[in-house]
Amino acid sequence: MPSAVRRTLVPALAVLLCVVAGLFTRLPSVSASDADALSARFAFTSAPLNAAGDTRRLREVQPALNHLAAWISAVGAGVGLGDLDGDGLPNDRCLVDPRDDSVTVAPVPGTGERYAAVALQPTGVEYDARTTAPMGCLPADFNGDGALDVLVYFWGRVPLLYLRQPGGGAPGTVGFRASDVVAPGEIWNSTTANVLDVDGDGGLDILIGNYFPDGARVLDRTAADDPVMRMQDSMSLGRNGGRNRLLMFDGNTPGAGGVPVPAYADRSDAFTTGQARAWTLATGAQDLTGDGLPELYFANDFGPDNLLVNESRPGRPEFREVSGTRDPLAPKSKVIGHDSFKGMGVAFDDLNADGRPDLLVSNITSPFALQESNFAFVSTGGRFTSGRAPYRDRSEELGLSRSGWAWDIKAADFDADGRREITQAVGFLHGDTDRWAELQELAMANDTFLKYPWAWPNFRPGDSLSGHERNPFFVRGPDGRFVDVSKRLGMTSTQASRAIAVGDVDHDGRLDMAVANQWAASELFRNTGPATTHLGLRLVVPTANGATRAAIGARVEVRRADGTTLTDQLYPANGHTGVNADELYFGLGGSPSAQVRITWRDAAGQHETSTTLASGWHTVTLRPES
Repeated sequence: MPSAVRRTLVPALAVLLCVVAGLFTRLPSVSASDADALSARFAFTSAPLNAAGDTRRLREVQPALNHLAAWISAVGAGVGLGDLDGDGLPNDRCLVDPRDDSVTVAPVPGTGERYAAVALQPTGVEYDARTTAPMGCLPADFNGDGALDVLVYFWGRVPLLYLRQPGGGAPGTVGFRASDVVAPGEIWNSTTANVLDVDGDGGLDILIGNYFPDGARVLDRTAADDPVMRMQDSMSLGRNGGRNRLLMFDGNTPGAGGVPVPAYADRSDAFTTGQARAWTLATGAQDLTGDGLPELYFANDFGPDNLLVNESRPGRPEFREVSGTRDPLAPKSKVIGHDSFKGMGVAFDDLNADGRPDLLVSNITSPFALQESNFAFVSTGGRFTSGRAPYRDRSEELGLSRSGWAWDIKAADFDADGRREITQAVGFLHGDTDRWAELQELAMANDTFLKYPWAWPNFRPGDSLSGHERNPFFVRGPDGRFVDVSKRLGMTSTQASRAIAVGDVDHDGRLDMAVANQWAASELFRNTGPATTHLGLRLVVPTANGATRAAIGARVEVRRADGTTLTDQLYPANGHTGVNADELYFGLGGSPSAQVRITWRDAAGQHETSTTLASGWHTVTLRPES
C-alpha cells in the first residue's frame, strides 16, 4: 500500500471505528412521549430530614492534608431507616450530618412528632471530638432484645454501639447508651459497615470497611508529623489502606439496666492482606450459591473489587476469592475481580429474571472527566468452580454504565409492577472551580509519589469535582434498557449525595427513600405515585433473649398469579452508608395474592417454609418447625 494512501486510510479508519464504538455505547434515549410514559408511573414529594442553612463545608485535618482538605472532607453523610421507637413501622431515621458531625435519631417527616429527636452522644466512653468524626450509622438489633440499636462508625476511633434502653415508645423516651464494639484505643478510619451472619450460627456479625491506614491521625490538626498517614499507593491497585474488620458475635454480657451488651471476636484474619487492605468504600452480602451463607463483595476505591465465596462453618470464617472470565470482547476492567476502577457502592437485583442475584456496582463515570463504568454483573447460569465467578458485565446494553461520580446504589420497586428501578447518590466536590485537570494530572503521576500527601494538588473550598451532578432514577423501558427519568420527576438537586435508604415508612404500599447529602440538608422522598397490590414482609426470628429480631439473610421467592417469580434477600445494610428498612417488598402488579417460599439459616441448619399471602404487609415469625 502506497504510503500516501496509508496516511489517508489509517486516520479515516480510526475515525470510523470511533464512530461505530460511539453508536454501540451511547446512552439510551427515548422520545419525549415515551419518557413521559415511563415517568408517569412515579411521583415523589420531598421534605428535609435535617435543618437547611449554609454551615461548614470543611473538616479540620492534620497539617499534611491542609492543601487537600476539601478532598478529605468529601465523605461522612449517612442515613438508615428503621423502627427505632418500636411502633411497628420503619418510620424513624438515623442520620449523620457532616456539617456538625452529629448523629441523630428522629421520626421521618410526615409521620408525626412521636418523640423528640435524639442526639447519639458518646457519653461514658473515650471520645475526642477534636480528632474524630462519624461516617455512618446502621440500625439493627445487635443484642437480640427485640429493639433496634444503632452502630456508628468513625474516622479516628473504633465503632460504637448505641444500645436501645428500655422505656422507649412514648414521646421523649427513646434513649440509647454508648458501648465500644471492641476495646478502645486503636484508630480506625471506617467508611462503611454491614450486618450479617457470616458463619450461620444465628448471631449477627459486623463487617467494617476501613479506608485510610489504621493509626493514621487524619482529623488531628496537632499531628504535624504522622508517619502512618499515607494516601493510596496506586490509582488502580491500591492495597495500603486500613484493614477491613470482621467482628464475629461472641454472645451477650449483662449490661446496665438489664440491657445485654454484645461481645465480638475479631476474625479479620479470615481475609488475605490484599482483600483486607484495599480502600473499601462499600460492601455487599448475598447468598449466591444457595447454601444460606452470604458471599461478600468489597467495592474498593483505587483498584480491583473482591468477590469472596463463603465457605465458613460455625465459629470458623473462611472465604475463597473468585473472579470472572475474560473473552475477546470484554475489557479487562469490566471483568469481575479484575477492575481498576473506583468501586463506591454495591446492590443486588435479578436483572435477567433467572432467580439468581446479579450485582450492581457504582463507579466514577463523569463525562469529559473520568469515564470508567458502573457495573451490572449479570449471572450467566454457571457455578462457582475453579475460582471463577459466573457473571458478565451488561451495564452498557442495559443503559446503566454511566451516571456520574456515583456512591450508594439501590434497586427497589417503586411502582409495584414487579420490576425494580435503580437510583444512585452522585457527586463529589460541590463548587465553582473545576479541578478535573489537576486530578487527571495526578492520576498520571508515578505511583511512587502518589501515597505522599505533599505530592497531591490543592483541593480547597470552592473547588469542584463532579460537583453539579443529579442523582439518576433509572426506569426500565419496553426494550429492556434503563432510562434516567429523574429530571421529569423533579429530582433536580445537584448537591453531592452519599447515601440512599429505602423503605415503606408508613406501610401504605409505596416505597419511600431517604437521601443523605454531604454538605447540604438531606431529604426524604415520599412516594405519592399510584397505589397497587404489593407484598410487604417483616421477617423475624426468635432470639436467645426470648424476643425476635429481623431475619437477616433470609431469602424469599414470590410467585405471582401471572406466573412471574420474584426473589430477594434481607441484607438491609448493603452499599456505602445507606441502610434500608429491615423488610422485604415485592410488587404484585395487580395480583391479589402470591405464593411465598422463605428459606433461612440458623445454628440448626437451613430451613424452608411456604404459604400463600394476600396483598399487604405481613409479619412472619420464622421457626424451624413452621
